[in-house]
Amino acid sequence: MNIKVKGMSCASCVGRIEKALKPFDENVTVNLQTETAYVQSNQTDEVYQAIFDAGYSVELVTKQLKVKGMSCSSCVTRVEKALLQIPGVITAEVNLANEKAKVELIDQKINLQDLQKAVKAAGYELLDVESSEEKHEGFPKSLLFGLIIAVVLMLPMLIMPFGIDVHINKYVQLLLATFVQLYFGYGFYKPAIKAVKNKTPNMDVLVSIGTTAAYLLSVYNMTKVNADLYFESAVVILVLVRLGKYLELRAKKQTQKALQSLEKLRPEKAVVLEDGKEITKLVTELKTGDIVKIKPGERIPVDGEVIEGQTSVDESMLTGESLPVEKTKGSNVITGSMNTDGSIKVTVTALGESTALSKIIDLVEQAQAQKAPIQKLVDQVSFYFVPLVLIISLITFLTWWFLTKDLESSLLASVAVLVIACPCALGLATPTAIMVGTGVAAKNGILIQNAEVLEVLHRANIIAFDKTGTLTVGKPQLTTLNVINDKYEKNEVLKILASLQSSSEHPLAQAVLNAYNNDDFYEIENFKAISGKGLQADINGEHYKIGSKSLLGEEHFNSVPDTAETHSFLLKNNDLVAVLGFKDQPREDAKVAISKLRKQNLKTYMLTGDNQRMASEISKNLGLDGFYAELLPEQKVQKIKDLKNNEHDTVAMVGDGVNDAPALASANVGIAMSSGTDVAVHSAGVILMRGETLLVPAAISISKATYKKIQQNLFWAFIFNTIGIPLAAFGWLSPMIAGGAMAFSSVLVLTNSLRLKRWKP
Repeated sequence: MNIKVKGMSCASCVGRIEKALKPFDENVTVNLQTETAYVQSNQTDEVYQAIFDAGYSVELVTKQLKVKGMSCSSCVTRVEKALLQIPGVITAEVNLANEKAKVELIDQKINLQDLQKAVKAAGYELLDVESSEEKHEGFPKSLLFGLIIAVVLMLPMLIMPFGIDVHINKYVQLLLATFVQLYFGYGFYKPAIKAVKNKTPNMDVLVSIGTTAAYLLSVYNMTKVNADLYFESAVVILVLVRLGKYLELRAKKQTQKALQSLEKLRPEKAVVLEDGKEITKLVTELKTGDIVKIKPGERIPVDGEVIEGQTSVDESMLTGESLPVEKTKGSNVITGSMNTDGSIKVTVTALGESTALSKIIDLVEQAQAQKAPIQKLVDQVSFYFVPLVLIISLITFLTWWFLTKDLESSLLASVAVLVIACPCALGLATPTAIMVGTGVAAKNGILIQNAEVLEVLHRANIIAFDKTGTLTVGKPQLTTLNVINDKYEKNEVLKILASLQSSSEHPLAQAVLNAYNNDDFYEIENFKAISGKGLQADINGEHYKIGSKSLLGEEHFNSVPDTAETHSFLLKNNDLVAVLGFKDQPREDAKVAISKLRKQNLKTYMLTGDNQRMASEISKNLGLDGFYAELLPEQKVQKIKDLKNNEHDTVAMVGDGVNDAPALASANVGIAMSSGTDVAVHSAGVILMRGETLLVPAAISISKATYKKIQQNLFWAFIFNTIGIPLAAFGWLSPMIAGGAMAFSSVLVLTNSLRLKRWKP
């Protein structure tokens, strides 16, 4: 294995790693310049752990690949097993719904050919994602021809109830059935043979055995006089299963439309300003710092900052926000959003994979590719399901033969068992629902980072909120200005306050400047910040201080009002001039969001570092179940743990994704309030692309809707097999009807998943 080692800085590092890897390979070589270690060993996990124990880490290579030929969840298990047997492959996640494989490698020399060889031996084909784009235009002509043959062979059976007796020559039947068996059957025989060789039978084995048995029985009966032929059963099964696969493919493409629509938002070209000239370039040729001109009606090709112009931008496909967002100098714009009514110039800040759009697509793909815990259980069931069906089919044949001594009825019953039991629907039940659910959530501004979140979030019964920036606007306002010194007018005091803080970025200073809303300032001298307390400066020869309570002398403490506000104080030559009161206002939608959550029987709490009085007022105003105030970040984590103490409670924490990272990580599910450009919030399982508290109940809603669809899909998948297998075993279900029912179950599951596209927040 050729391993990229992270963290090496000197020769002693080389020695430590060589020592750690000697037990696996006496001739291990470590190169400091290339930061690689070469070790001949198949003990991948042990080698990885040895490097980790030595104090270093391994740089993993991630490959996204396309898998062709999978038909059920046992196929997924087999492909993953084949990939994981390659030394140097750490993880392999295969998704049946989008037919993609995500592989993480520690061996830098493993290439696509190595992976393809292993997967091919398992009976499948592995391709580059870029080179595997397929065009599916219209209905396949070969499938149409197969359907015509199936109808022709079934015609006598279809019109017999009407008293019409039509007989098709047995040699014509043989000719048509042989064509279908060879042409359509080949797609099942080839992977079935490889599956048997690998001792991992799958759906292809069931179909191959069942249709071949029906075909050969019919050929044998041709030698008899007036014996029944079952060519139509073999033909209909093969054609219907193939039709089911085609409809599955169509439905799968529907499940991926949300992601595809995001990918199509990237413009290929941009107008760049160079030396006063407008030059059209490919976006791939741009670099950060370039200035791009964007006209009305054009999609924004880069992430950037507006440096000139004013416009409205439609960001609905990225944030779910239906109304255009005003953009002026200093505003951020996002790749793929639509410039509606003004011309702007933008400095490029991010390109390609660094853009918000690329991060969104990556997050959605990751969520869709991961297995939910319930899917892992389904995979285990499916792994044993096919061998069990083969045993049931054999028992059915032997039982019928023992009771009737009739080869035909015995064989037909066992074939029907094989066909009805094909576990296609079982394999599609979970991934298709997850794909549609995460896709429609992303379209509405809710990014779900992994599939497990969907399963956990729907169980949440306690929602804990950070206050600032989550339940409140996050921008304090000057709510009261109480002038203590009668010598000053209120407007004069406000001018002094604004002058003192005219260059400050502090939130309270910005609140004063917003309240003043004027450009007429006094000239200040001897400006100095007072660490942790405030600031001081001279105006017209007078010395002023502004800041917190710690600036006051004891003689002024009785002037501190007992209100639910944050207070600052203005002093002139140590005499109190004015008391300022600030409040961070609740978000307009916060009260509605809390009301919606409580109607769902969810308990709501607020965790804040603010004072008790302020927290109590906001909690009462919003209708929360409770609050915890004056908390440090580590105390918020402890409160989350306290709320999780009951094993029946599932806690979701809602915060801004940065300051609340520890609390978000310690909750069962972290929900981060994010801006349209900040999507890489790794401490949260759910990212809300718009700063709206109402998206919290929406996120819980889509989680519940998706999980409900998974449960419905699994119910239908199991019910078809639970009812169908006994019916087939008792001879009450012909192979032909079994084939139709099996194909229908797969289409039913996919169609049920697609109903999630109707979900609205």
